[in-house]
Amino acid sequence: MHRFVTCCVVLLAGLLPAKFVAAAEWKAAAAKVNITPKTFMWMSGYGGRSRPAEGKLTDLWAKALAIEDAAGNRGVLVTMDLVGIDRGISSRVCRILASKHKLRREQIILSTTHTHTGPVVGDNLRAMYSFNNDQQRLVDSYTKQLEKDLVAVVGEALKKLAPAKITWGQGTATFAVNRRNNREGSVPDLRTAGKLKGPADHDVPVLVVRDKEDKITAIVCGYACHATVLSFYKWSGDWPGFAQIALEKAHPGAIALVWAGCGADQNPLPRRKVELAEKYGQQLAAAVERVIDGTMKPLGGKLSSTYKEIDLPFDKLPTREALEKNAQGSNRYEAGRAKRLLAQWDKNGRLSPSYPYPVQTWRLGDGPRWVVLGGEVVVDFSLRLKAELGKQNTWVAGYSNDVMAYIPSRRVWNEGGYEGGGAMLYYGLPSRWAPGVEKRVVDEVHRQVKQLGR
Repeated sequence: MHRFVTCCVVLLAGLLPAKFVAAAEWKAAAAKVNITPKTFMWMSGYGGRSRPAEGKLTDLWAKALAIEDAAGNRGVLVTMDLVGIDRGISSRVCRILASKHKLRREQIILSTTHTHTGPVVGDNLRAMYSFNNDQQRLVDSYTKQLEKDLVAVVGEALKKLAPAKITWGQGTATFAVNRRNNREGSVPDLRTAGKLKGPADHDVPVLVVRDKEDKITAIVCGYACHATVLSFYKWSGDWPGFAQIALEKAHPGAIALVWAGCGADQNPLPRRKVELAEKYGQQLAAAVERVIDGTMKPLGGKLSSTYKEIDLPFDKLPTREALEKNAQGSNRYEAGRAKRLLAQWDKNGRLSPSYPYPVQTWRLGDGPRWVVLGGEVVVDFSLRLKAELGKQNTWVAGYSNDVMAYIPSRRVWNEGGYEGGGAMLYYGLPSRWAPGVEKRVVDEVHRQVKQLGR
């Protein structure tokens, strides 16, 4: 029987393409579901929104990629064409996936592209908007359906798991510009003169899945840039959506997934026109194609993952008296936040002095280590982590698992401004973070990397 099995394995290996045999220990599959709202409801992304959506430019999608190594270790990446999700959505979806598919929390990445032309979802950025009960019911209904869709698309990907070859590489795209250091109207001239200022991360990590016929079935890529080209009242995936459309057109039958890097202080500039959103999406797709056409590294080894929520402390908390005064004020953003915080105070007897911040790390076999962070993370984090862990084999995602606020580096915290603390108002949090937020996050990443290294 042993000789018979050995002969069968040798025979099957001879029938498979040589490229496939080299990494046949992996299984993978992707699936997608349309999450475009069926009703014109309130849009997220900009505080100036004054009415529901009025049309559609592109559909919005949730996509799942499931992978499994030879030892049966699994991981699932879910990408969504949404501005963000909150902790409640993430927790509920992961609990159901644990019950239905035995997936542990660290095995699930829930990532958003941060498009600013998607719907309001759950509690994400809810303090920014003031709309009536009918619109709130639409948000609640959409959120419940989204959670069902996410569970279903993961289930579909897991059901389709099949032997696969996985390769990885890294390209470059340059349309992201540091918005804190470059005036938007001056960007074209500054770019032409080579005088753009401020840090940026132009790396494009790429992961490609091929089936036993060597056909591409899934393409995963990331980029550190806001999805803020468009600000009108039509559903749109913005540049990440157009990148996915271009890649799927170039590879019929494949599913393209885009995740957002540490682009909280990075904008696609210039912007405001549909043709620019298409242009940037095509630039990202072209960067990916160059990687695919080049020499990609086969993924070997095993998948390992870890996840932890660390306490990020707030700076000085407001008094109840200050909140009560703000709740009666004329600034609708201040009043909205104050009312939400007072409701939390009444429920819990106090304001929480910290927030449970998600940090996650995957080790993709002998390939890249993938650091996955919550919130809107500024570019300093990815640049620092790549410098400390290795630029060529470190990927850093933001906007994942819970988008609760901006996450400033020490530099940005000291400089202040919108990303340094002002945006906490629109996220409904009581104050900016306490000093030391960068160190806390980076220390946890190093702890996780060391853990997975063992």
